[in-house]
Amino acid sequence: MAPHVVLLGDSVFDNAAYVRGGPDVVTQLAGALPAPWRATLRAVDGAVTTDVPRQLERLPDDATHLVLSVGGNDALGHVGILQQPARSAAEVLAHLADVSAAFEQRYRAAVAAVRRAALPLTVCTIYNGNFDDRQMQRLAATALMVFNDAILRVAFEQALPVIDLRLVCREPGDYANPIEPSVQGGDRIARAIVRAVTGTAGARVVV
Repeated sequence: MAPHVVLLGDSVFDNAAYVRGGPDVVTQLAGALPAPWRATLRAVDGAVTTDVPRQLERLPDDATHLVLSVGGNDALGHVGILQQPARSAAEVLAHLADVSAAFEQRYRAAVAAVRRAALPLTVCTIYNGNFDDRQMQRLAATALMVFNDAILRVAFEQALPVIDLRLVCREPGDYANPIEPSVQGGDRIARAIVRAVTGTAGARVVV
């Protein structure tokens, strides 16, 4: 049976709507994988962690490798915290701690659902995006650390390979808009996936 990579999660993979007719991530992945590997998209633009089990209902019978990128939309649901007035740093940190704990619970459930397929799984961190407002960029990157910490903790506990998208998509040209990958970014993501699933990265964290 030929190796078959299935992409789960959100618009980090399902980015066709943002590349203006250019190749999306799954198309770039299919072109970058060695023969006879194949790739299938099950990720859905706008998905959050609780949507992952539904994507697994359409998992191809011949899938051999799974890659999960989810959490960015969960984080967007809390973007208001960046403008929320606070009386102290302790209040802000307490809010972030609550958000982080709730996200980690949902992320663990998503990973548990994927692992029930009993296939090799690679997970991705959330990239920092590309905001025109430099202050917004700094705040977003800082706030995302609590989400990425949860992702990394789950991955390391379960000995899962990680693609750190913060290091993969690190240039403005890697983004089609503040939060979606461009053709350039998609190519970098696809090549990181190839390194992860084919075992050529030589490390637990792939960039």
